[in-house]
Amino acid sequence: MIATCGSARRSLARAFAAPDAGPVLLFVEGAAGLGKTHLLRELADLPDTPDVARLWWRCGAEGGRPDEGEVWREPTLLLVDDVHRADEDELRRLRRVLEGMGPGSAAAVTYRPEELPVPGMPLGGSAMTYPFRLTVLGDRLAPWDEDRVRRAAAEVLGESCTAEAVGALCERTGGVPRAVVDLLAMLREQWPAFTGTAAEVAAAGVPARLAELVLSRTYAVSPKQRPVVWAAAVLDGPAARDELIAVSGLGAVPGDDALLRALERAALAELGEGRYGFAVPLAAAALRDAVPGPVRQELHRRAAGVLSRRQPVPWAAVGAHHRAAGEGHRWLRAVEKAAASAAASGRHQQAITLLEQTLATPGIPPQARARLAPLLARNAVTGLRSDQTVEVLAQIVQDADLPPAVRGELRLDLGLMLCNQMGRFAEGWRVLEVAAAELREVRSALAARAMAALVTPYWPGASLDVHRGWLIKAAAAADDRGDDAMRTAVLANHVGLAMSCADPEAWDLVERLPVQSTDPACARQAARGLCNAADSAVWLGFYERGAELLADGRDLSARSGAPYTEHSASGTRLLQEWWTGQWLGLAMRCEDFVADTADMPFLASDAYVVRGLLAVAQGDWAEARAWLSQRGTFGTEDLPVPLGATAAGAVIRLTLARQEVADAAEQARAAWTVVAEKGVWPWAAELTPWAVEALARAGDTATAHAMVRDFARGLGEADAPAARAALVWSRAVLAENEALAEGRPEGLLAAAEAYRKAAAAYAELPRPYSQALTTECAGRCVLAADAVGGAAEAGGGEASAGCVSDAESGAGGTGASATAGAGKVRTGPAASAGPKSPPSPAATACDPAATASAIAELESCAQHFTDLGAVWDATRVRALLRTRQPAKKGRPPGRPSHSDQLSPREAEVAQLASSGLTNREIAATLHLSPRTVEQHIAGAMRKTGALSRRDLAHRL
Repeated sequence: MIATCGSARRSLARAFAAPDAGPVLLFVEGAAGLGKTHLLRELADLPDTPDVARLWWRCGAEGGRPDEGEVWREPTLLLVDDVHRADEDELRRLRRVLEGMGPGSAAAVTYRPEELPVPGMPLGGSAMTYPFRLTVLGDRLAPWDEDRVRRAAAEVLGESCTAEAVGALCERTGGVPRAVVDLLAMLREQWPAFTGTAAEVAAAGVPARLAELVLSRTYAVSPKQRPVVWAAAVLDGPAARDELIAVSGLGAVPGDDALLRALERAALAELGEGRYGFAVPLAAAALRDAVPGPVRQELHRRAAGVLSRRQPVPWAAVGAHHRAAGEGHRWLRAVEKAAASAAASGRHQQAITLLEQTLATPGIPPQARARLAPLLARNAVTGLRSDQTVEVLAQIVQDADLPPAVRGELRLDLGLMLCNQMGRFAEGWRVLEVAAAELREVRSALAARAMAALVTPYWPGASLDVHRGWLIKAAAAADDRGDDAMRTAVLANHVGLAMSCADPEAWDLVERLPVQSTDPACARQAARGLCNAADSAVWLGFYERGAELLADGRDLSARSGAPYTEHSASGTRLLQEWWTGQWLGLAMRCEDFVADTADMPFLASDAYVVRGLLAVAQGDWAEARAWLSQRGTFGTEDLPVPLGATAAGAVIRLTLARQEVADAAEQARAAWTVVAEKGVWPWAAELTPWAVEALARAGDTATAHAMVRDFARGLGEADAPAARAALVWSRAVLAENEALAEGRPEGLLAAAEAYRKAAAAYAELPRPYSQALTTECAGRCVLAADAVGGAAEAGGGEASAGCVSDAESGAGGTGASATAGAGKVRTGPAASAGPKSPPSPAATACDPAATASAIAELESCAQHFTDLGAVWDATRVRALLRTRQPAKKGRPPGRPSHSDQLSPREAEVAQLASSGLTNREIAATLHLSPRTVEQHIAGAMRKTGALSRRDLAHRL
């Protein structure tokens, strides 16, 4: 596991390159554990030297030296290990052997520089008489860097090798290979099994080999001088000379002498200019445990005083020393200062971790809890909290000894965290309501903040009118108080509410945000307001203006120290990139965001949904369902309303594609209920077309009409471009389904026109994927009208059956109704709804120009889908085109031969199969029978040599 030094190999190989080559002597220095013996073993395996004898000389070991008279009788590589252990007699013998080196010989000598009797002189205190032509070289081994530690950890820990674990390993071992290897062995054997956290690395303990080394070196120092080594162990990091002496309590002159003796005995090392400590940081823990308790406490007390004089003061370390010294009051005061300092510099997570650990300690006095708990809550709301924070705060607010004002403040922050950072909306809403009532009399400004939080409309449950009621109360409370930060907090939430509803005054409210405020609290609230506005603008379809607000909001969040707001804005950007067709690398950006927020998955809910939408378009349906369900990190029913509606629309689309129409209709009703109860109608844009399709195909046209009617009434005159385009799309869905049910080609042509209007609206936004979907629907409707009209003419003017939709033949989900299988018979409930009047001759006459135009539209759609990366959509459209395009002229009769290569159809089937679609789903998409799909998959596997459907992905 220890890397070979390539330069050492080349240097020694030079001695054996030719019979008359000069001898080479290589000195290799390295502190304990850097891999000197391992290096010698690798040097013993020099390539292209089969006739060279290898002799080992282990200094200080019984029988570890070769016979002097036999060393150089033939070409020889002498490997001398641990020369620092050699006594004077052994050094004299080694010097005589090395002085006898001649052509065809080489030697490598390793030693620990910190243990040499005479520093810098590995062969003793007198100068060596080296032979003529001898090349003398030196090499110095160094600790591993992080990349090398990561590779070693991956070999031992496998999947548990996390970046967090690697960082902790590097920090605790200093990269010393022996310490890394031993600590990894301990982690591998621990139970419960290692999961990859830094805390587990810290709790693993000290490897026995390292503990023995540091203790033996420490006790080689005289008892009177030993406290300087203990002081280094207590300070646990590089320390200046004066600091070590002050903590040791030895005084200036004895302390200087003690430090020199500790360095001579290798008990301490110089880690940098004027800084001393242990080469392996983990060694300090082994030594601290060996120091008698009373002595250790006194060392910690002095360490706290010494560190308090540093600038800036490391208050967290000062607090830890006070606690170890038994000074509880001073410990808590230092923790408070450490947390305040970390928060002021934007290191919120550091403050959170320190406060969580402190407040979880039994026996904290009520007065201290009352000071520290609000500090934890404020950092957790502003920063990126851990799950433990919620549990800690939930316990603290039950403390009857807390002052009412403190309890109310904690309850406010707990409610904000439950809603904003954990997605537990119902619970968080109740906590905020209690906080608003609890704070009304004792802290009116904070009461206004709680009321302002209840203005936020994203949470499922409360209706729009309820949010507006809280807005009135919050604004009144903030005005009465006259607190600028509270007024800005209310304004930020007012912006989000107004923009979500497409309120005309929303843009004016954005302009009122105090983005230039020098008050950090106001600036953070203004940043939140900008990001709220950006998010709402993106949902409305104002992508360019949303991008501007997003950039301003992220910048202000970073400058004012609001990491939670900054991260939430990153989710908005992913949504914008999805809708505007910026798909290149988008899947990886979503996955990276999910990984970065692994300890707070709700913050990544936007990324989960966008990644799922991409998987739908790419035909990876198993992955799509996993991502859309947030991979089980939290319930999808707890998603913010617009995001939940979007995910529901995608799930309905998948369900329709699988021909599970009844299930899709039930999903549509449930999702619609959530949106309708909320009453923010622009948020229905991503759900309505799919919900209407599901209900129409299930035969519940009355509810489908009611959905469209309520959607239109709810939007009113609101300036919501995305929702308006979705409304046109939804009306086209109804028109298409009714025309198909009644066999009316003129109805299909009217539906095609409606789809084109929707496509034009999406092109204005721009939303290229939605534009392509609705354009596809338009072209498909024209082909269906052509087929229905042709069937009517052929049947004497009656079109009693109409044309089946792509969804009915299984292709589901191209657009709202996804009708594509022109020429097939519709068997849905609406097909036999009653007698139908024969279509007019004009309507039933086929228009070749219209059909050609529709085919051109579909060809363009297929290309747009391909350019975006929407594999499933592109494949579906190409399959539809093949049903209408004539065979190419000039091809010989019979089927084309593809004996060695995949046919175009086999390639399409294989691509969909490798992405996870079942035979039935592939058949529906490509208008084939399941049996034909099965034959194509078998052919593709045979031609590519794939062992399974999954293996096809690597063979295509």
